[in-house]
Amino acid sequence: MIDYYRLRFQLECNFRDAKQDWGLEDCMTVKQTPVYNSAHLAMFMVNLSHAVMRPLQPQWPGVSVNDLKAWFRSRKYVRETLQLLPEMPEPIFIAQAIAQVAALGRVNQVVNPI
Repeated sequence: MIDYYRLRFQLECNFRDAKQDWGLEDCMTVKQTPVYNSAHLAMFMVNLSHAVMRPLQPQWPGVSVNDLKAWFRSRKYVRETLQLLPEMPEPIFIAQAIAQVAALGRVNQVVNPI
């Protein structure tokens, strides 16, 4: 029983992250299967985001889920915008554009840019 109680704080943090960052708070379903699916998807996204953030910790010590979401959102925006151009620019320009756009939504600064 004590071992389970020790996990309480971690479980509460995971549920907070699922609600705050991955849409569990916005779940408006009342039937069992959709609630089950929404809860499991949100918890999966919490685990996945922590797994993605772990290798980024050395270059980006304060990386958060909001930083991660801003990074991937910027990649999508830059790629969609560049597809409107008649000719695709050099890959180095694409990487610089993604880094610059990601900095707009970032909460924590990167120590050594990726």
